[in-house]
Amino acid sequence: MTLAGVGHLTAQRQEFQAQVPTWLPVNKDAVVLGSGVAEIALGAAMLSGVQRRRVGLALAAFFVAIFPGNVSQYVSRQSAFGLDSDRKRLARLFFQPVLVAWALWSTGALRRDRPAD
Repeated sequence: MTLAGVGHLTAQRQEFQAQVPTWLPVNKDAVVLGSGVAEIALGAAMLSGVQRRRVGLALAAFFVAIFPGNVSQYVSRQSAFGLDSDRKRLARLFFQPVLVAWALWSTGALRRDRPAD
């Protein structure tokens, strides 16, 4: 997460702009910069190990929040990050729920056997 966030702020900035939905009434670069800062913060929080369950829930919510960008990239046929065909862009859509599940599983966010952080 932290490395991806740094990519938002540096070399991969234009690639990430391809994922910002055209219907979003916000500057694409501002969205990319903001999501990059969020990814850095979430990555750092994951590494810290503090309040893992809350961080897992926040990370899962982040992955859900950016999903419309992935759909937009597919619908508008924007190539970025090697996703240069409809087939590749469509396959990526099915990977997003895996990221949500990973965020919840790896942090124990859904476990009921201990009190919440």
